[in-house]
Amino acid sequence: MADSTIGFDFDTYSGLCKVCATSIVAHREEDCLLEALRAGTNEAYETLISLYEQPVYNLVFRLINDPVDACDVVQEVFLKVFRNIRTFRGNSSLKTWIYRISFNEAYNHRRWFSRHKKQEIGLEREEEGNLSYQDVLPDPGRSAFEITSDRETHAMIEEALAQVNPAFRAAVVLRDMEDLSYDEIAEILQVSLGTVKSRIMRGREALRKVLAARLNPDLNVRWTQQPAQVE
Repeated sequence: MADSTIGFDFDTYSGLCKVCATSIVAHREEDCLLEALRAGTNEAYETLISLYEQPVYNLVFRLINDPVDACDVVQEVFLKVFRNIRTFRGNSSLKTWIYRISFNEAYNHRRWFSRHKKQEIGLEREEEGNLSYQDVLPDPGRSAFEITSDRETHAMIEEALAQVNPAFRAAVVLRDMEDLSYDEIAEILQVSLGTVKSRIMRGREALRKVLAARLNPDLNVRWTQQPAQVE
C-alpha cells in the first residue's frame, strides 16, 4: 500500500498552522478589547488609543496634508469611535471600521476646508522664540514606509502625493503605505473592488508622473491634475 504521506509538505503545513493560530489569537484579543470597550472601561480606551492613534494620524495626515488639522481630525475620529463602539457589529475588523471613520472625517474636513478655511486669517507667532502649536506637536513616529525611505525621498513622495486627486491618493495610501487588502480598502472607501483597483492604478500613474517631472525637470514633463470623473 502506498504511503499516503508522500508529497506532504510538513513545513508548509506547520507554517499555515502558525498563521492560523496567530489569526485566531488576534481575533480573540480584538473580541476581548471590543467587549471591554462596550463595557466602558478606561483601560480599554487607553489600549485602543495606544494601538490606533499613530496609524490614524499617519493616514489622516496623508489625506489632508496638514499636521495641525490632522490632529483635530484624529480627535474627531476617536470621539466617533467612542460614541459608536456599542453599535459596531463586527462585520469588518476593528481596524477597517476605524479607518473608514478616519477616511470619512478627512473627506468631510477637506470639503469644509475648500468652502470656509481659505476665508480665515491665520495667526502668526507674535514674538521670535514663542512656539506655535504646530512646533510642539508630538513626533508622529516612523512607519515601515518611512523607515525604508530616506528622508529626502520620503519628503518628495509626500509632497507629490498632495498633488494627486484625493480619491486616487486615498486608495494608494491605503494600499501602498498602510498595506491593506483590496477588500479592506473597498470596505473603507465604500466602493467596489473594481473601483479600488482602478483608483490604485490611476493614483500610482499620477504619482509617477509628478515624481518624473520633479526628478527630470529638463524633460519639461507637463502634467496637470485633472478633476476627472472618479469611478
